[in-house]
Amino acid sequence: MRRQVASAVLIGCAAACATISTQQEVQMGQQYSQQINQQLPIIQDAEINRYINVLGDSIAKVNDTRNLQWHFYVVDTKEVNAFAVPGGYIYVNRGLIEQTDKMDQLAGVLGHEIGHVLRRHTVKLMEKENAANVGVQLGCILTKVCNNAAAGAAINVAGSAVFASFSRQDEKEADESGVQNVTRAGIDPRGMPEMFQKLLDERTSAPSTVDAWFATHPTEESRIADTDAMIKKIDPVVLNSLTQDSPNFHTFKQRLQSLPPSPPPTQPGN
Repeated sequence: MRRQVASAVLIGCAAACATISTQQEVQMGQQYSQQINQQLPIIQDAEINRYINVLGDSIAKVNDTRNLQWHFYVVDTKEVNAFAVPGGYIYVNRGLIEQTDKMDQLAGVLGHEIGHVLRRHTVKLMEKENAANVGVQLGCILTKVCNNAAAGAAINVAGSAVFASFSRQDEKEADESGVQNVTRAGIDPRGMPEMFQKLLDERTSAPSTVDAWFATHPTEESRIADTDAMIKKIDPVVLNSLTQDSPNFHTFKQRLQSLPPSPPPTQPGN
């Protein structure tokens, strides 16, 4: 209860202030992350956590001018999605990772979510909204781990799904950042449009698995064309020197697949 009150105080302060400082952003991110990690099924495997943090750090730290402390988590759910929390907290669902074939596809997703933090998209929303409209419904919206009002209330931090969905302009900016972020990290950015295409294909063949992604990321064919256009501006010599895949990625993915199945969504009445 004290954590919820503390979060409400931070949110109220953020909404009242004209500008949210980096320190305030980090404090809010810490509070949100603590509550998210209590409510969502975060994978605790040390090797899985080490890999996702090493890969995430390799992308974030060469692009971050504010020297944030970055934290990357894998959520144990089959739903395909990823989301960013202010201050440098990135969550990727197990279901999304299982859709990837190569390291650069996962890196593209991380680069995109890192872009949301670097461009302070959530913070800018907070600066525009009042306290009653700032918050998250991460559990139900992003992972579908809850299907009843009680569980939803436990996960809901304050109100609307600020972290869960961005405008198309925000998504476009995060795509631009994602291409730049992975390229600067020495990773092939072509994994990003490849991943978009995989998700679009999955929406045709098994739409229920990617409902959460499309609810929070307005992915369309135009985004594939836009990222392809960005990538074509990169010197082909540089592009062909970038890393697409690695043995460590496949070891990571095999370890993830060796874990017990993800817990099912909570059913009403449970």
